Amino acid sequence: MSNKVFAKGLAAALAASVALVPLMASAGELVIESWRNDDIDIWNDQIIPAFNKEHPDIKVTFSPTPPTDYNALINAKFAGGTAGDLITCRPFDASLELYKQGNLAPLDDIAGMDNFSDVAKSAWQTDDGSVTFCLPMASVIHGFIYNKEAFEAAGVEVPKTRAEFYAALDKIKEEGSYIPMAMGTADQWEAATMGFQNIGPNYWKGEEGRKALIDGSQKFTDKPYVDTFTELASWANYLPDGYEAISYPDAQNLFSLGRAAVYPAGSWDISLFNSQAEFEFGAFPPPPAEGSDTCYISDHTDIALGLNAKSPNAAEAKIFLEWMTGSEFASLYSNALPGFFSLSNHKVEISDPVANEFVSWRQKCESTIRNSYQILSRGTPNLENELWNISAQVINGTVTPEEAGKAAESGLAKWYAPHQ
Repeated sequence: MSNKVFAKGLAAALAASVALVPLMASAGELVIESWRNDDIDIWNDQIIPAFNKEHPDIKVTFSPTPPTDYNALINAKFAGGTAGDLITCRPFDASLELYKQGNLAPLDDIAGMDNFSDVAKSAWQTDDGSVTFCLPMASVIHGFIYNKEAFEAAGVEVPKTRAEFYAALDKIKEEGSYIPMAMGTADQWEAATMGFQNIGPNYWKGEEGRKALIDGSQKFTDKPYVDTFTELASWANYLPDGYEAISYPDAQNLFSLGRAAVYPAGSWDISLFNSQAEFEFGAFPPPPAEGSDTCYISDHTDIALGLNAKSPNAAEAKIFLEWMTGSEFASLYSNALPGFFSLSNHKVEISDPVANEFVSWRQKCESTIRNSYQILSRGTPNLENELWNISAQVINGTVTPEEAGKAAESGLAKWYAPHQ
């Protein structure tokens, strides 16, 4: 059975089941749908109580779903008329499709929406920018987290250039006490997300290259992309034995148990390592080439909140969204979830030192987002999923960097006119 057929069957089954369930929220009660099932305590213990201090008469329930089930379930709930009032939005196309289907309400009239820049709102707008349909919440930043004890044991410093990075990994490997880099390719997505999309912006020059892919003036067979795959292929020299069978949680455990020196990261991993690692760790941005006067980081618009267009509690939901545009929510969310950085213009003091390190890179590097997210994953094959598979195969050595570029380009050319 194909994934597409399975997904349609799952959505239909879910729609049939949830159609029998009445709307969870009654008048004046709000239900928030989310894929972030790991932060339910933060919502229940910090965010909702802070909101209720100002609005004690509005009951709010946070109702998360496992991340892998969220898209199918939320579509099924909309089809069955049982979706909650406030819908946590993934960036770009998945949420744009919900808006096009009439499931999300326009939010341009929300007081406080001007606290978000055009770049912050772009992940949740129509292509022409005329309608914003989700309120931006936070971005995540890519880079590398490192074990300070491991660096000390090998006698290496935090690398500032690409050459220093690989010299440090070589020295750590030679010293032998630590696995140089904790990552596997079993789940595939991390090879693209924490690999390709992490180091790539330094090659394709961030937004310049991302936009050039969209307009067709650059292709995946061009040098910046082949060079990214070439560097990614070299990671096989530094990963754990049997990395092909190592999953994302496995790699997290390797690092948090103190067995690895470097972890290709998203800032979202900070909270887990804070709770599990018994050693001091820090972070550094993807090192640029020697002599480069500009560095680039993936500062990816990640999460937002939308309004169910058919919510019976739209007035109360808008009150909640307007509260979220303020400085209190920005500070609360950024500090409760270190590594998720508010997209508002409010100045936020972040207490976590590693989160502070990540966000400081905005001041010295150019920011971009993952190049597969806007427009380029709307067709078949889906570019985001293609990059997962291709990036994993590059590290596994089953395709060459040149073959990887051709595979990504040919997939895009099957449906996207600027690449035909």
